[in-house]
Amino acid sequence: MSSPAADIVRLLTVRGETVAVAESLTGGMVAAEITAVPGASKAFRGSVTAYATALKHELLGVDPDLLAARGAVDPQVAAQMAAGVRKALGADWGIATTGVAGPDPQDGQPVGTVFVAVDGPFGPDSGSAGGGKVEPLRLNGDRAEIRMESVRSVLALLLRELAREQTRNERAQDTERNGGF
Repeated sequence: MSSPAADIVRLLTVRGETVAVAESLTGGMVAAEITAVPGASKAFRGSVTAYATALKHELLGVDPDLLAARGAVDPQVAAQMAAGVRKALGADWGIATTGVAGPDPQDGQPVGTVFVAVDGPFGPDSGSAGGGKVEPLRLNGDRAEIRMESVRSVLALLLRELAREQTRNERAQDTERNGGF
């Protein structure tokens, strides 16, 4: 059985596309999971671990007013991190994690509050505003468990989006082959 990271690398390689990762609470674990896959260099552009809030703005272009108003643990911050790393590292897809692994609350958010995001070349009928998708998570467990589940969740989100794009592209090709019907 292959892992989500292996499936991502395979799909991106076949499609000639790339991914970049922006991480906060996961501290490089998402990048490590992807780069553990043989052949990852064909699809993985790189990562930014922006653990400090200021780096989310400085390296990833997250709106400083948003960070000041809401803190780093916010769905819009996650979306902007994914879009920012995609742009900064020149990737087709960007994914991001931000949240509270514990042991203490942060930015008024309880431990286990996590946002994972994906930004990519979504088709016109994707139903995604502004290109990105964010998934809010409420995770239980200790710090290590919350971080591992955040890794699993962001990879699963990217895999779902890649599969959705694949299905959309196949439907478009079928329509073209059948004279637009």
